[in-house]
Formats: sequence, C-alpha cells, structure tokens
Amino acid sequence: MSVHMGHRKRMKQEFLVRGLEGWPDHRILELLLFYAIPQGDVNSLAHELVERFGSLSGVLDASVDELSKVPGVGEHTITLLKLVPALGGCYLDQRSGPGEIIDCPERAVEQLSPYYYGARNEMVYILCLDSKRKALGVRKVSEGSIYAADINIRRIVEEAMGLRASGVYLAHNHVDNLAFPSQADWQATDTIRAALAGVGLNLIDHLVFVDGDAISLEQSQRDGHRPFYQLL
Repeated sequence: MSVHMGHRKRMKQEFLVRGLEGWPDHRILELLLFYAIPQGDVNSLAHELVERFGSLSGVLDASVDELSKVPGVGEHTITLLKLVPALGGCYLDQRSGPGEIIDCPERAVEQLSPYYYGARNEMVYILCLDSKRKALGVRKVSEGSIYAADINIRRIVEEAMGLRASGVYLAHNHVDNLAFPSQADWQATDTIRAALAGVGLNLIDHLVFVDGDAISLEQSQRDGHRPFYQLL
C-alpha cells in the first residue's frame, strides 16, 4: 500500500506544479479516481474506462447505467464522474456571466483590500480582468519578508494566462512605510508593463497598500512627474 500511496502523492504534486498539459486520458482519469477509491491501484480501472468509452470525455459523458456495468465502478466513482462535467458547467456559467466590472482604481482597491488585512509580510497580488474589465480572479504571485517581496514576472504571466485575462492590476503592500510608491516601485512597474505587453497583457495599474490605505501609481503621476519616497 505504501507504493500506491507514494504514487498518488507524486501524481498530485506533479499536477499542482505543472497542471494536466501532456497527460494522457487514462492518467487524468487515474488522478480523479483517487478521490472516489481512496486505496489501491486504480490505474487498470482508468485504462479500462478509457478503452470502453473511447476517451476521457467519453467516460464523463457515459450514463449512470453504462458506468455501473464496469467492474470496480461503484456509487462513489459514478457520482464523482458525473459531478465533474456538472461542476465544469457551473464554472463556465459563472465565468461567462455578468461579473463585477472594475472600471477604476477605486473598484480594484475594493477587490484587493481584503487580501492585505493583517498582512505581516510584503505580498504581491494580481487582479485579472477580461477585455470588458470584468473581474476574473485574484491570484497571489509572491510573498516576501517584512522588508520585500520579489515580483516574479513569469508567475504573473502564468496566472493571468490561466484565467484568460487581457489586463491586470498589480498590487503589493508596504509593511512599515506610507502608502506611497518608492523609486523601486516605479522601476518594477515599467519592467513588468513591458514584459506583459510582450505577451499581449495590459498592466492597467500598480496599487500600493498600507494598513487599509492604498494609492494608485497611475493616478499619482502628474504631467510626467513620478513622486516617490526615499529611505533616509
């Protein structure tokens, strides 16, 4: 049993790190079956299901009666297999339905503020929007010490692309300073904006949070002047 447990753990970790890209149908189904059949080897059952119904989608589209005829497929497995497409339909309905429109920095601040309540470290989040400025989701892309957080551009791109975003608000917090940009904040904004533009993403604004207060870097610019504080 320890061999199977180790195999399951490795598959789960691989999915969390890399997603499902490149996985064959039976392997995706095997991962899913872990949650219906908590012990034992489910690889052979995954193979049998794919062979019988032709593909992963064929398995998920199969009727309850058809699934119940497969040896080793019980009530828990059937329920899970029928739940997946139903859950996916609910997800797509919500993604395509009317979401909150983020048409100004103030609305972006409202969306992001809860993520910074009580923060003891500097953290970087992105708020992802579609082409109509509808909010798609908030993702943490970095967390640092009390002094700083590295901004990982590759992570920003991956998270934004994963939500099929066209624009993002970047946000981070200052733990022990004013809600005012530093010179490094401006430099990071320029670097990230250029990198995102290269893959078709628009950096709409960069927000700085401190203890319930926030500032928009875009709004703080006046006639090309960029205010910033300097550490003494």
